[in-house]
Amino acid sequence: MENIVKVLESGNSEEKIKILETLDKTDNPEVLEKIISKLDDDDIKVRGEAFSSLILNKNKISDFLIQNLNSTSKNIRGFAALVLANRNETNAIPNITKLAKDERSMVRSCAIGALGHLKAKEAKDIFLDSVLDTNVEVRKSALQAIINLKFPIAEERITEISKEADSELLKMLSKLKK
Repeated sequence: MENIVKVLESGNSEEKIKILETLDKTDNPEVLEKIISKLDDDDIKVRGEAFSSLILNKNKISDFLIQNLNSTSKNIRGFAALVLANRNETNAIPNITKLAKDERSMVRSCAIGALGHLKAKEAKDIFLDSVLDTNVEVRKSALQAIINLKFPIAEERITEISKEADSELLKMLSKLKK
């Protein structure tokens, strides 16, 4: 146990990945916190392996993930929301909803994507507001949720979104009009 924590703290990327691959069954709080902390690792492969390990974990770990929605790390906030969504933890919807107004656009985008994945119909107003976010990825996440949940969207809003849309956003908007 101590060894696992030590490797996750100070091992090289390969060692971290090797250990993370074996941790998808743990329910040890200290180890779970370490895995969650790896969502903010410098190496994208380590972050990915931590993400997989948390999604595949069949234990009741949603409380740990929900607590980490308040992390000081934008990566941990955003990725914890996505892990919760991939685990279909609908009980986390109220907590994830708070991140839709996060100061970091990456976190807003993850939160809105997570809410969309969880089919959070109660987040309709958030999706409709977020289609005009200053960040294009947030706008795309919100629009995708609106499309998937088949929410109606006002013609004026569509026109407004179109003004500063890239080609991908315009393609998404064309799906709304069908």
